[in-house]
Amino acid sequence: MSRTRRAAVATLAAALAGTLPAPAQAAPRTPGLPPLRRTHAHNDYRHPHPLTDALSHGFCSVEADIWLDDGGALLVGHDAGDLDPRRTLESLYLEPLLRLVRAHHGRVHRGYDVTLQLLIDIKTPGDPTYRELSRHLRPYRAMLTSCDRGHVRRGAVTAVVSGDRGARGPMEAERTRYAFYDGRPADLGGPPASFAPLISDDWTAHFTWRGTGPMPAAERAALRRTVATAHAEGRRVRFWATPDEPGPAREAVWRELLAAGADHLNTDDLAGLEAFLRAGR
Repeated sequence: MSRTRRAAVATLAAALAGTLPAPAQAAPRTPGLPPLRRTHAHNDYRHPHPLTDALSHGFCSVEADIWLDDGGALLVGHDAGDLDPRRTLESLYLEPLLRLVRAHHGRVHRGYDVTLQLLIDIKTPGDPTYRELSRHLRPYRAMLTSCDRGHVRRGAVTAVVSGDRGARGPMEAERTRYAFYDGRPADLGGPPASFAPLISDDWTAHFTWRGTGPMPAAERAALRRTVATAHAEGRRVRFWATPDEPGPAREAVWRELLAAGADHLNTDDLAGLEAFLRAGR
């Protein structure tokens, strides 16, 4: 057996054994179907093909949890025990996105002028992790939305930093940023949308309703107030921890979020949310 063939066999065996990251490939979105702007792939990296599975379902926002290791790498995973030195922010997201943007003439979704949101959830202390993240993002600045002294230039990909709140200080200190801040409802009326264009929070911290029966009128009013206030300030809204088991309760919550104008429906079920939105339920 030749050296090349032995190497190929070894690589395949390792992949089958689960020792290599899943290959970054998936079926393309069905031709003619537009991307779905109000989607968010929660913990996207847990799907068989990070990023590309979400894109194949038309998603326009994906989430990656990052951990700063001792060598300065940004590893992607949900828990410390999940980390693999080959599964980095670059290998799973930044490099594949750059290839897509170059191939698609400046956009992630071919033929559609839609910016993809890359929500980066920091799991290690925010200050040092963001400083390293900032250095990692700069080589990709040609595709990234940027903010220079309050002036925003839209790119093919907008990086939004969530997770550990310690990232805020070093982010605010940068004159030119290639990432933005994921605010909370308490930030409404606070930092400008050029810094915090997204407002996110835990659904269960604000609402008792889980989709069974009608939504209480007071909770519906509160939801719509939050969204309207954010939109008046030029911000988008996302709630996490919404019901995500297939069924009428999940769809009822999704319908209320859409009616209120929420910008991102949060899910782990890519096919389920795509089917719901394309059916216009």
